[in-house]
Amino acid sequence: MENIIHPTVKNGKICYLEIPATDVFLSASFYKKVFGWHIRERSDGKLAFDDTINEVSGTWVTGRSPSTEVGILIYVMVDSVVSTVKTIITSGGKLIQPIGVDAPEITARFSDPAGNIFGIYQEPIKD
Repeated sequence: MENIIHPTVKNGKICYLEIPATDVFLSASFYKKVFGWHIRERSDGKLAFDDTINEVSGTWVTGRSPSTEVGILIYVMVDSVVSTVKTIITSGGKLIQPIGVDAPEITARFSDPAGNIFGIYQEPIKD
């Protein structure tokens, strides 16, 4: 029997994101390469995603301006900010804020192919 992990259902949990895109397939490819998000086709034929632990899902939407200014800022947890920045750049994203600006936190900010700004965060290594 397959062990299927279901998302936590709890009042107040952030569960769904709509990410502006100019090219949905390009954005889906970017997030799959950079973060390993699972890409799926919804029943309406549109592409959607689930994060790597099946806790947050969402979709890409066209006809909406990308979030190119820092307002609300969403951070994605990564194993290594350094290697993720390299993957972001080679996958068509841009580094917006370098590693170290938020020290002692291990973060960086990037823009995706549509220009949306997100942050990445690495949990510090415990001694």
